[in-house]
Amino acid sequence: MSNGEPDDVRGVVAALAASANVEIIPLRGVDQKLPGIPVDTTVTVTCSPKFGLDRTLDCTESAVRAGHRVVPHLAARQVTDEAELRRVVGRLDTLGVKDLYVIGGDAATPAGQYASAAELIEALAAIDHGLERIGVACYPEGHPKIADDVLFDALRRKQPHAHYMVSQLCFDVDTLVGWLRRTRAAGIELPLRLGLAAPMNLRKLMELSVRIGVGSSVRYLTKQHGFVGNLVRGSSYRPEELLYQIGAQPAFGELGIEGLHLFSFNQIPATVDWQQRIGGPAPVRTA
Repeated sequence: MSNGEPDDVRGVVAALAASANVEIIPLRGVDQKLPGIPVDTTVTVTCSPKFGLDRTLDCTESAVRAGHRVVPHLAARQVTDEAELRRVVGRLDTLGVKDLYVIGGDAATPAGQYASAAELIEALAAIDHGLERIGVACYPEGHPKIADDVLFDALRRKQPHAHYMVSQLCFDVDTLVGWLRRTRAAGIELPLRLGLAAPMNLRKLMELSVRIGVGSSVRYLTKQHGFVGNLVRGSSYRPEELLYQIGAQPAFGELGIEGLHLFSFNQIPATVDWQQRIGGPAPVRTA
């Protein structure tokens, strides 16, 4: 627990931490880490051109069998056509998956007819499926390859078919809150799941952040008092510090933050330990 924050702010942060989704990457061996995640924690599974759609679906199935509510990611640029889209949602229906997070994806060239998340979501709206919630991405610090006005127009286009949005990593509270207030004022009402890096070594966090395209945000971290000393000492990033700043914002409720999306980078023990320390203990599945 942090010291010095008002009880109401601590309560907001604890509630967000307790209900956080934990993102995993479908690397080999991640199945063995699933029992370490509390059974009432939602698991999200990434999708990348390196591993392909079926790796995401297989990992989703493993997480469902482990007892978790699961939100798979689906990259539009990896889906070839409507037949494959139907195959994917059919498998999700069989597994009982009700929530899907749709992204455009990092593939340089679309595999088929869907070049963006908006196109795929509109295609989903035209077919039968059992999905009850669809999430989309948002970028408070912008996207390295997409102009801000294009990103905003895409959110407008996706809003009628989506139920929430997930933000890319951002470590600058002023940038995040400013973007969110402007977005709300412009008519985007989708609830936000705040994308937050789980606790980890600062050096590793910097490397991963640059790799996934949020280098400008990590540069904000480097300007903070004591950063160089912490880096040399091998100190860890503490996500609760950012959360306490957000929770203390005037008119916090108007920001429309419904929960957290924890980027674990498969560091499951550290992620779960943080979630339980900040949000309170939760039952862990035993063999």
